[in-house]
Amino acid sequence: MPTVSLHFDSSLVARLAAAGPDETVHITLALDAVPDSTPTAGASGAGRAVAPQGPLAELLLKGLLKAGDVLSFQQRRAGREAVATVMTDGRLVVEGHAMPYTSPSKAASAVTQSPANGWVLWRTADGRTLDALRQQLQQD
Repeated sequence: MPTVSLHFDSSLVARLAAAGPDETVHITLALDAVPDSTPTAGASGAGRAVAPQGPLAELLLKGLLKAGDVLSFQQRRAGREAVATVMTDGRLVVEGHAMPYTSPSKAASAVTQSPANGWVLWRTADGRTLDALRQQLQQD
């Protein structure tokens, strides 16, 4: 039987510790979402790194985003908030949603339940939008 190893970032542990007794904290696990520093194992992925694909791939490859980065957005008037985690392969896992999304806009639309421009809605921990990161790529 294979061994399963789960590694939790210290920010997740802190979030769990800070959660109230009636609060639900959603954790999503996905296969092949292995951080680059962790070796993969098993017959199908022995030693193979997961290459980022899709709209966020270039931001990941250039180091403007990293696997495990947490993105957030708020639409105060609509009363919407969301948190998403960047995966090694370039997909976004939105807290409370079972499946990862292949683009920022698809992830934002899943939260808003209507078409949304995820490039301007999702923000990094330091407050920059994904669109600002994309513009930085073009300037470099």
